[in-house]
Amino acid sequence: MPEILPSVCPHDCPSTCALRVEKLDARTIGKVSGAEHPYTAGAVCAKVARYAERVHHPARLAYPQRRVGGKGEGRFERIGWDDALDLTAERLRAAMARHGAESVWPFFYAGTMGLVQRDGIERLRHVMGWSRQHSTFCSAIADAGWLAGTGAKHGVDAREIHEADLVVVWGGNPVHTQVNLMHHITLARRTRGTRLVVIDPYRTPTAAKADLHLMPRPGTDAALACAVIHVLLAENLADRDYLARFTDFSPAIEAHFAARSPQWAEAISGVPAGQIREFARLYGRTPRAYLRLGYGFTRSRNGAVSMHAASCLPAVSGAWQHPGGGALYSQGGIYGLDRTLIQGLDRLDRGVRALDQSRIGAVLCGDAEALAGGPPVSAMLIQNTNPALVAPDSLAVRRGLMREDLFLCVHEQFMTETARYADVLLPATTFLEHDDLYQAGGHTFLQVARPVIEPYAECWPNHAVLAGLAERLGADHPGFALDTPALIDATLAASGRPDAATIHAAGGLDCALDFRAAHFLDGFGHADGRFRFAPDWAALGPRGADMPPLPDHWAVTDPTDREHPFRLVTAPARHFLNSSFTETASAQRHQRRPTAFVHPDDCAALGIADGAALRIGNRRASLSLHVQAFAGVQRGVVIVESLWPAAAFPEGHGINALTSAEPAAPNGGAVFHDTAVWLRAA
Repeated sequence: MPEILPSVCPHDCPSTCALRVEKLDARTIGKVSGAEHPYTAGAVCAKVARYAERVHHPARLAYPQRRVGGKGEGRFERIGWDDALDLTAERLRAAMARHGAESVWPFFYAGTMGLVQRDGIERLRHVMGWSRQHSTFCSAIADAGWLAGTGAKHGVDAREIHEADLVVVWGGNPVHTQVNLMHHITLARRTRGTRLVVIDPYRTPTAAKADLHLMPRPGTDAALACAVIHVLLAENLADRDYLARFTDFSPAIEAHFAARSPQWAEAISGVPAGQIREFARLYGRTPRAYLRLGYGFTRSRNGAVSMHAASCLPAVSGAWQHPGGGALYSQGGIYGLDRTLIQGLDRLDRGVRALDQSRIGAVLCGDAEALAGGPPVSAMLIQNTNPALVAPDSLAVRRGLMREDLFLCVHEQFMTETARYADVLLPATTFLEHDDLYQAGGHTFLQVARPVIEPYAECWPNHAVLAGLAERLGADHPGFALDTPALIDATLAASGRPDAATIHAAGGLDCALDFRAAHFLDGFGHADGRFRFAPDWAALGPRGADMPPLPDHWAVTDPTDREHPFRLVTAPARHFLNSSFTETASAQRHQRRPTAFVHPDDCAALGIADGAALRIGNRRASLSLHVQAFAGVQRGVVIVESLWPAAAFPEGHGINALTSAEPAAPNGGAVFHDTAVWLRAA
């Protein structure tokens, strides 16, 4: 009989689903389903439900390899682990001897969200004095916008959705990306009559289920938020007592919002003024209004300003005071884990330069500003990410990876676009084949996962690779001497948490804050305890000085013009997760083909029939795909649900060849949804 074993999904921090995995034998899994966990609640996305297809895919990397062809050709020969690690250590030492320790740049991101396997690369970095990484692919913009107002990275427990009378999903599409959240919303609608409002630039499957969908132009969310606040103040729907006790609200701030009317916002956002008033009145008259803020609207040059403006709504209405009221962006600040051992923080030298991961193309192509005035990057170790496809300005990334003087070691599960450029290619385990420790953004549980099956072929977990390199490089740190279970237990002990066995046996440790703390009723995270309508942007990053002093529309997005009249949003696809799952036949079958969603009137004006071939481009690149006439988007906006592999396009590069690597204010961040393009019939 098959065993049913617990695990944790490593692919998505808002969900971090508790799983039940059918183990057929020591090396084989069957079905994957959601566990009966307070947040996961038995639900799991279609991608992970089909995980057997991925973990047992015949194209998985099986053994270490060395490049024998040209850069990017993807031709390798098999070698042993000792040879692979010896060669990698030798080339890393050579780079350090030639240009200094900062010429080595370890590079990683969220291919796994496990804290040991993902973040252990930081320990090797710090011990060796290699260039640091400013991680900006996903949350840098959103973090800054949320912290600007609240001062702390937590919010109202998602389980309170069951007590809400209104849920507002702003900048997210949980039908595609957070099925657990959608499960809780659906249950609240069924049992309580909770209403759902969705704010998104196109009619997503989530928006299609909403009672009200507001569809602003990309990059105009702050204007919409300001107009909602205008109505709340003008129509006596604001909680004046709450504003006085808990915020920095003032007559000057009120005068500022008085000039941001729904008509003003309509001209900027395209959302009808009447619809803005309808939403504002619904929100203001519903004390138990739960605002779920996502990452979508923050992926633009003005995204932090938009996030902050949206987060002001419950401070104006006083919704924070009520069960089921308030807001959530992420619970990332509640766990209190001491990551010193995992990340080697006791060896961190902040004098070592930090390179922006979203500017990897500029870094590898030798841009002096991107290199922070330091030496060229001449060696890289990449784990958990695929920058040749997922990074902005991806053609520049590929040019950099083509450098013959760049040594590249990639530790990966599949032959990704980045792996094809490797000099040494190492096979990696999946989450089902190693131990790890997980915290969540969308819920409050700390979880431990044990291996369900044995590693495939000769695959190694990240921690083992790092320990092997540390031994060869003379990188001395206690974290390298421990195996993963011991490292997890030592981290939990240092953090005052129960040991891994206890957490694993309980199905997770609930780290939820009490009601008053979660709702900021004892004060917000700033020194004065007040929510800030007037944020100190300069304290949040080096580009903060020029940002608007109060919530406002900030017109700094990529401008459209006669040559580039459309605004492109590269929204998440339902069956892909960045470049993960793109290798599976079922995901490709469900997504069908790369498609641009374009308003029917724009299709007619361009002379492009529904389903016809289309070219999309700008000054960086162009590529071919197909068009779908779609009325659920404003004119002048084009949606491409991504990320398709580069091979899916005739040009051999993906959609992020079009996106800019310009960093967002105040503290950097990739502007994936902020791109001006042209469209033409193919």
